[in-house]
Amino acid sequence: MQFSDAWLREWVNPEVGVEELADALSMAGLEVDGVEPAAADFSGVVVGKVLSCERHPDADKLSVCRVDVGEDEPVQIVCGAKNVAADMKVPVARVGAVLPGNFKIKKAKLRGQQSMGMICSAAELGLAESSDGIMPLPADAPVGEDFRDYLSLDDHIIDVDLTPDRGDCRSIAGIARDVGVIYRHPVTDWEIRAVPDAIADEKKVVLTASEDCPRYSCRVIRDIDPRAQTPLWMQEKLRRSGIRAISPVVDITNYVMIELGQPMHGFDLARISGAVHVRRAEKGEKLTLLDGSEVETSEGTLLIADEQQPLALAGIMGGEVSAVTERTRDILLESAFFQPIAIAGKARAYGLHTDSSHRFERGVDPELQRRALERATDLVLHICGGQAGPVVDVTAMEHLPGKSEIHLRRHQIPRLLGVEIDDATVEDILTRLGMQVQSVSDGWKIVAPSCRFDVSIEADLIEEIGRIYGYANIPENLSAAPVSIQAVPEASFHLLRAKELLVDRGYQEAITYSFIAPELAGLLTPDARQIRLANPISADMSVMRASLWPGLLSTLQYNLARQHERVRLFESGQVFLETKDDIEQPEMLAGLVYGERMPQKWNNAPGKVDFYDIKGDLEVILELVGDPDSFAIRPIEDVSLHPGQAAAVWRNGEEIGRLGMLHPGLQSRLGISGNVFLFQIRLQSLEEGRLPAYQAVSRYPAIRRDLALLVKKDLSWADVKACAQKAAPEIVRDIQVFDVYTGDNIDSGLKSLALSLILQDYSHTLTDEETEQAVDAVLKALNTELSAKLRD
Repeated sequence: MQFSDAWLREWVNPEVGVEELADALSMAGLEVDGVEPAAADFSGVVVGKVLSCERHPDADKLSVCRVDVGEDEPVQIVCGAKNVAADMKVPVARVGAVLPGNFKIKKAKLRGQQSMGMICSAAELGLAESSDGIMPLPADAPVGEDFRDYLSLDDHIIDVDLTPDRGDCRSIAGIARDVGVIYRHPVTDWEIRAVPDAIADEKKVVLTASEDCPRYSCRVIRDIDPRAQTPLWMQEKLRRSGIRAISPVVDITNYVMIELGQPMHGFDLARISGAVHVRRAEKGEKLTLLDGSEVETSEGTLLIADEQQPLALAGIMGGEVSAVTERTRDILLESAFFQPIAIAGKARAYGLHTDSSHRFERGVDPELQRRALERATDLVLHICGGQAGPVVDVTAMEHLPGKSEIHLRRHQIPRLLGVEIDDATVEDILTRLGMQVQSVSDGWKIVAPSCRFDVSIEADLIEEIGRIYGYANIPENLSAAPVSIQAVPEASFHLLRAKELLVDRGYQEAITYSFIAPELAGLLTPDARQIRLANPISADMSVMRASLWPGLLSTLQYNLARQHERVRLFESGQVFLETKDDIEQPEMLAGLVYGERMPQKWNNAPGKVDFYDIKGDLEVILELVGDPDSFAIRPIEDVSLHPGQAAAVWRNGEEIGRLGMLHPGLQSRLGISGNVFLFQIRLQSLEEGRLPAYQAVSRYPAIRRDLALLVKKDLSWADVKACAQKAAPEIVRDIQVFDVYTGDNIDSGLKSLALSLILQDYSHTLTDEETEQAVDAVLKALNTELSAKLRD
């Protein structure tokens, strides 16, 4: 939220500079993002009055004006603006003035006519991005007064980045409350008097969705002047708050929102049919909004409607059908309290984000509506004229937030803050914060004001005491808490070690969001049910991830767009899988490789990564468990992976992960030109490891026997090895594959596997007979179980 320092000081004015004030706000938890001047640097501009305006004799688009600038004699100025006219009050840059951009005003002749200055537009003074003509000033603007002084432009704009829980500070009144507490300075209590009824007209209100909108106040105002203009002082305050002036009624509702924190809306009364209904939308209802966009409402969206049609998305944006225009004579002012949960996420679901939805999502004071309505009514009558009817206030008290009593225990303050604070200081802080304070034997009973809906438990009160007492006043000290070291099983899997191994192999760790675009989720995890967020940050971050691959692929796309052609990434984190009764959140470890196998150097052979690169990296991680025989990698079919280069990782009969090459179709959809290889494994399945055990080196020689076997083409080496190990006697120490061949002299349904048996004993040198018996046992098992035959 941004606001004018001068406007804030109308409410509370401690004797400190703007920089010190900004620092104090930041230290109190209201972080200030920046402080900027309210206007660009310029000088020599005064308030002037156009005495006469005549067409330039030699230029149709220029006017020759006589302007009173408060000097002894009027000055002549040639002006090209269409809207310049006699009797206007305008800002005038005199000769010698310096405008923004170091633009100096000098004497000039334009088409033969002398010009002693310049009549300025708002854009030329740096007060607007663009302007259509010169800037008109009010009729009571004092001629000759310095323009900066007249508009108090030597002001500053303070930009505060508020946390979502501090919705009470999204107004000048809210910021002023905190500044008054911080500096122990009185805050001006502006009296907002009830506007007496001048007419009896009122609008019936029907609260159908009272759980979502427990309070709705409105008021009819008739006979406003459609030619009225928003006063310059109000336009300036809105500009310094980042809001563009539009029309008096809209500007007044925006002004009250910034001043008091209550979003409001004005309807054209003539375009409302019958009673006002606050109800939930039916699926498929359509509404054209004030920005011209048409939305089709989803079921459950809160609407403001009349007897015939929707009028507004409640708490978000009004509709075009009931908008106040330059022809509007009668209006209905609305001031309501909407439950935050009823508005949260709704604006983003329609691709919107408004000042109103921003405030209602974070909470608005449920007791503020009538006060804001009276303030807005008073401003409308003063600026636009008209006659006000009675306030219609429909309230469902049972659905309004209640004021609960909080027990603050004295001993909890030093326990949480680490510093003793005397009772008098605690009571002073809480009282100045607007709390109702009652002393009890062990502390206090506290009731928070209605605007502080974020204060609901004891810890909230202690946080308030800490931030007002001042974090800088809390001394630094070492914790006195007992420290205990948890014993870690020696055989457990260490994720940090796995990460270090991946870094050693050229990977870089990525940290991505847990929520992704639904389209990406549908492409990569089509079988997983999408878990949608109720209040997403944006439409492309609205689904909880069921895999780490979408985040890694998005990171790859980001790197490729910046010409990084060799990418190795890994990430660890939770994925979210909906089961029948719950949502599982298993921890996963995933990796991605793309591009060249080795960095480009004169002594590195060129070559792209392939399936076996990612498989080798994964196997290094699995070896940390110390139980390699419990793992198996077998081919599978996965819709997100290449049909011929996809595999699953199994451990003790359970699938724990997958790896392979990204499916070419997905690769094309994502705009990636080269092959991408990925792995993902469930970390919980790696927790149970095995300790390494020493085994003596045999004193006797090993014997190697090579076998060339013909097996079925789709038979995996893992199945062959498992069968051989099961049948092999103890003297077979290792079984290795060293060649795979298909082609000439081999049937199309078969392949040749060349494997080695390593045989060795610890007590004696093996005889030929023992060796042959072991080899025969392996061959027999392979033939019986897998139909493997020795190759001729």
